[in-house]
Amino acid sequence: MAQSRMRIALVAPLIAPLAEPQLGGVQTFLVDLARGLTRRGHGVTVFAARGSRVEGVTVVEVGVDAAELSATLVRPGGTPPDDDAEARSAEAFAATAALIGSRDFDVVHNHAFDVPAIRHAATLATPVVHTLHMPVDARIGAALASAQTSANPPLVAGVSEAQAGAWRRLVPVDAVLRPGLPVDAIPWRATAPSTRLLFAGRFSLEKGALEAVAIARAARRRLLLCGPGYDPEYAAQVRELLEESPLDLLPAAVEVLPALERRALWLEMGGSAAVLCPPAWEEPFGMVAAEANACGTPVVGFRRGGLPEVVDDDVTAILVAPGDVAGAAAGVRRADQLSRVACRRHAEENLDLEATLDAHERVYLRAVGARG
Repeated sequence: MAQSRMRIALVAPLIAPLAEPQLGGVQTFLVDLARGLTRRGHGVTVFAARGSRVEGVTVVEVGVDAAELSATLVRPGGTPPDDDAEARSAEAFAATAALIGSRDFDVVHNHAFDVPAIRHAATLATPVVHTLHMPVDARIGAALASAQTSANPPLVAGVSEAQAGAWRRLVPVDAVLRPGLPVDAIPWRATAPSTRLLFAGRFSLEKGALEAVAIARAARRRLLLCGPGYDPEYAAQVRELLEESPLDLLPAAVEVLPALERRALWLEMGGSAAVLCPPAWEEPFGMVAAEANACGTPVVGFRRGGLPEVVDDDVTAILVAPGDVAGAAAGVRRADQLSRVACRRHAEENLDLEATLDAHERVYLRAVGARG
């Protein structure tokens, strides 16, 4: 999709540097977005935490050590950041806004999911787009509602129809910008080399590592768990569960690895019979499921949030009711019969980055045009 060259500022979440292995799907996608827009000829600058690197893209480190903002990490059901954490976050995003304001951009695209990020973006003179990467949150909704009354009201985007629909109960959502993948760069397998299952994601309540262990045990399959600790208390629960039942007594062994760099993760996905996605929240999108299908690997998961929009149920995935561990275990056996060729084809036709870049360019032009 040919477009005139734009000067684009991308604001990353500051809770982690943009560096492999990435903390989560937001960071992974942001790197692809920045590189893809740059490849199309746009002038892209990424504003991110100290230690961030994006090959071929200008990155401005905003002088924030991500560890200083660890208390602002999203933990569903947890308490909001305390005053000290909120103050550190506000300082960080004020500095980010000042850096952006000192340069000349056509559009600012914020991917941070912090209240201060939204508030400080509203102080800019440049058109702003906010992508919501999280389920509905009343505090974020209030900040967006306030931003809509500012001199620079933003455009707001969701990452799936389900997520956008939920957010529209609080604030207007102008577009759906689904993340995409560089599918051509992802290796895949037409046949499964093993019966092992894989769970990839941060060890936190919302992603469902404990449920993945329960599913694998019920299905009597080996399981590889890989991901960052993220929530120390939840990660400790995972370790305790495995220690309570020594591996040699389990009906299926569980191996735990830290977060893997992206290409290593793709190889592990392609080497698995299925990837488990049992979220305990309304999954906004489901990057892991998308990557699994691109690797030719079926998904077994809970039918929640945007996940049914990412995979093709009964073709590239087996989705069951939320919390149905027994159903998911039975789904593992059904997934063995799914075509890995169909999984890859689905990714090529529905999850590729190029269509995502087209959609972003349209929204950016809309934001610029709205300002006349």
